[in-house]
Amino acid sequence: MKANLSLYLLLLGLGAGWGVTIPLAKIAVSTGHQPLGLVFWQLVVMAVFLAAVILGMGKRLVLARRHLKLFAMVALMGAVLPDFFYYLSAIHLSGGVMSILASTSPMFSLPIALMLANESYDPRRLMGLVFGFAGILLLVGPEASLPEGTAAFYVMIALLAPALYATEGNLVMKWGTQGLDPIQVVFGAAFTGMFFSAPLALASGQWVNPLAAFGAAETALVAGAALNALIYSLYVGLVGKAGSVFVSQSAYLVTAFGVVSSMVMLGERYSIWVWLAFGTMMLGMFLVQPRAARPIVPARVIEKHEPDDDAGDWP
Repeated sequence: MKANLSLYLLLLGLGAGWGVTIPLAKIAVSTGHQPLGLVFWQLVVMAVFLAAVILGMGKRLVLARRHLKLFAMVALMGAVLPDFFYYLSAIHLSGGVMSILASTSPMFSLPIALMLANESYDPRRLMGLVFGFAGILLLVGPEASLPEGTAAFYVMIALLAPALYATEGNLVMKWGTQGLDPIQVVFGAAFTGMFFSAPLALASGQWVNPLAAFGAAETALVAGAALNALIYSLYVGLVGKAGSVFVSQSAYLVTAFGVVSSMVMLGERYSIWVWLAFGTMMLGMFLVQPRAARPIVPARVIEKHEPDDDAGDWP
């Protein structure tokens, strides 16, 4: 009984931690910092934190050339591009709306899994996609209290992030992690992503120097990145103890805590349409979630799987 309680407490901490990163992202962009500069420094913090975790576990940092394709794919589709779209949309959308949109990752994951033959057809889960789409329509409706003239566009931008997370997770499911554990993969991706994001930030004029004036926005950036890395490490450990299906329930908690923490930290209040979208998305997520032992990416999480000797070779 105590063991079960501790697992649920860890699951609660998982959802709360990732949920809080959503209003932190809103604070990080509040002073005008541009997305690519924020992405670079987030990857730096994650790489340093995960390197310490890996070395503390007595494992080695893996940056071998043969893993470069894996790291590059995860870096681009699981970090650089989705975080760029995430920060860009965070400038224009409320934290609560961002939290609701983040819950669509499992809904994107299903059709992609069907195309890659990772999953089989399931009418119940297909109905979950219908409810997820209905939730999006409620958010972009004329009465949803989103910024006039920008709602639909930035909602679509925000949806690119969970779509990329879902694609990345399915590619890892199909081709495996080349014998690396999940934390080693995320460290390699974060390290590799730094070399993608730095020149892009400099060339686009979006470079951020957090040391120039270290205030609330810069603190939120560092706190969000460190929290992301810490919670991801917890995620990996919890999957090992309780299984991926149990941990996939954190998706509900991430969305709920994201909405609540945005109300507390940002003072946000939402129209009835946003709350209807929230309920519809939760129902869609419930229907989409797997019943077999298949992991689904929680909101804003880079999904990784345990090493799979039967996985196909990377192309």
